[in-house]
Amino acid sequence: MAGEDMVMVRQGELKRLHVIQKVLERVIKQVEAAEILLLSGRQFEGSSKRIRTEGDRGIVHQSRGRPSNRRTPDKVRDKVHQALSSQYKDFGPTLASEKLLERDRIEISDETLRKWLLEAGIGRRHARRRGHRHWREPKKPYGGDAADGRFSSRLV
Repeated sequence: MAGEDMVMVRQGELKRLHVIQKVLERVIKQVEAAEILLLSGRQFEGSSKRIRTEGDRGIVHQSRGRPSNRRTPDKVRDKVHQALSSQYKDFGPTLASEKLLERDRIEISDETLRKWLLEAGIGRRHARRRGHRHWREPKKPYGGDAADGRFSSRLV
């Protein structure tokens, strides 16, 4: 398939790949390349070895596309969604997280809860407040001096 040949890389990874290929072609030395990429010699050796064995795919981080190890388990997430839809319908994320800890013994941060509510379409975004008005110089009064902006004492 055509999709298997393509490698999605970020800008920094592309730069690193380019420098490592220059070393493999013996255009620049390994020490110089490590300095360019701000890596130690060992770090650079590991990267270049991975590119030699795996090809261009070796530049991509091994854990890309995998879920985080710190992610909340799906069972807990489903239990929280069920509790929010049944018991804590009208609660905001902060109060809901407090009640989940107090009653259900589920410790979850209010920010995580807010994110989950927005993803599920249950939560609502708050409208941003308008910024405070900035001071501006007052308008010049009619009949005032143009130089200092005060009223003249004599009649014209």
